[in-house]
Amino acid sequence: MELSQEVFAKLQSFYEPDLRKLILKNGSLLQAKEGDLLIREGQYLNFLPIVIEGKIRVYQEKDDREILLYYVEQGQTCMMSLSSVYFDYYSAANGIAVQPSNILVLPANIVSEWQLRFPSWNTFIISTFKSRYDELLSSFKSVAFQPVNVRLKDYLLSYVENHDSRKIPLSHQTLANELGTTRVVISRILKQFEVEKKVSLNRGFVYVKDKLLF
Repeated sequence: MELSQEVFAKLQSFYEPDLRKLILKNGSLLQAKEGDLLIREGQYLNFLPIVIEGKIRVYQEKDDREILLYYVEQGQTCMMSLSSVYFDYYSAANGIAVQPSNILVLPANIVSEWQLRFPSWNTFIISTFKSRYDELLSSFKSVAFQPVNVRLKDYLLSYVENHDSRKIPLSHQTLANELGTTRVVISRILKQFEVEKKVSLNRGFVYVKDKLLF
């Protein structure tokens, strides 16, 4: 789909007029529905996606288990995709839309060329690697040094804070995917939280009774 000026205007990072013209000339718009798998692990990538609206979940999967790497939100791109484009290899992760999303798609062959020509593009690329590296390091520390019950508690409290709601409409399997563990483990910990009167378990959602109880 052709990229319009109105949609592109939501990206403020790229300020050089010549760069903006080239993005409009070379870019296209991909519209994704919630649940659309946009990138598959092992897929050869000849494009770079940048989220204009929406949210993409980037994760790896093995033996029916998932590990969340990070989310890509408005104005951001995927480090795994960027690495694949730069070094001409296959994607190391999956990317799925968790919200209806508009995505700017750019051909791979222009990515490194623009980095030499345009300061804002160079800053965007370097910032992407830096921010994703920090996120992955934080995730690694959490998995390596915190038990699952602590990570689940932190996840639930963070959800309550970010959504201003104690009702968390996520299944046990979804929580397991977010934390890189199994549904059985999550169910066992949530049941213990319920016994301790920290949460109530309902079909399709978890209700946090009082975040101070944690």
